[in-house]
Amino acid sequence: MSASMKEVLLEVKGLKKYFPILAGLLRKKVGDIKAVDGIDFKIYQGEVLGMVGESGSGKSTAGRAAIRLIEPTAGQVNFQGENFLAFDQEKLKAARRKIQSVFQDPYASLNPRKSIGHSIGEALLYHNIVSSKGEQTDRIAEILKKIGLPPDAMNRYPHQFSGGQQQRICIGRAIALNPELIICDEAVSALDVSVQAQILNLLAELKETLGLSYLFISHDLSVIRHISDHVVVMRLGKVVEYGSIEEIFYNPQHPYTKTLLAAIPRDRPR
Repeated sequence: MSASMKEVLLEVKGLKKYFPILAGLLRKKVGDIKAVDGIDFKIYQGEVLGMVGESGSGKSTAGRAAIRLIEPTAGQVNFQGENFLAFDQEKLKAARRKIQSVFQDPYASLNPRKSIGHSIGEALLYHNIVSSKGEQTDRIAEILKKIGLPPDAMNRYPHQFSGGQQQRICIGRAIALNPELIICDEAVSALDVSVQAQILNLLAELKETLGLSYLFISHDLSVIRHISDHVVVMRLGKVVEYGSIEEIFYNPQHPYTKTLLAAIPRDRPR
């Protein structure tokens, strides 16, 4: 099915995020850092939008601003057809169930003093996904199976797992609330190449079985190529190219996109 026939899950128009530049003893504003400067993109139901750019391109800030982990300076964000930026706190809490995130450092995302079962299960009770401890335990075991870990992993702690397993746990926590959209911000960049492939395959499998959509943010175009349907190329806070995976990889238009493609090591497929 073509993108034009699919439902738009998240639509971003003119998104901006500026950070003030302060100077002097009085910390007077003298300008702005335009981390994200008027970008547009769409994420379709059941698809993956890859967002790529070098460090400082604004890609991570764009992802966080789009889902209000940080408040944008300006722009419009529609989630499932509603104005996401106009949501009050109660409606935003409900929307948080539908939008989850997986970040670069899995160990930093997990509380080292809490068991894996606690890390996955606390949100289930908070959002009333389960109504009892027994139901919670069953749900945690089900999630662990989906991410390729045994049920007894729920009693262990983050330091007892490898980096790849820790990222699986973070993915498990993200899918626990039955979300529609997951923001993956450099979710595999800290992992070995072989482990990267395993995590990417897991994400692809979960997308198919659970009907998920992803915003997949990475500096690595070869990773983007592995999982994405469409790609946004960012540079200095702006979108310089936006197209299907075929258009970006086989018919790039912008010199910056061509530079990123040329930087892919020859032993990693384009």
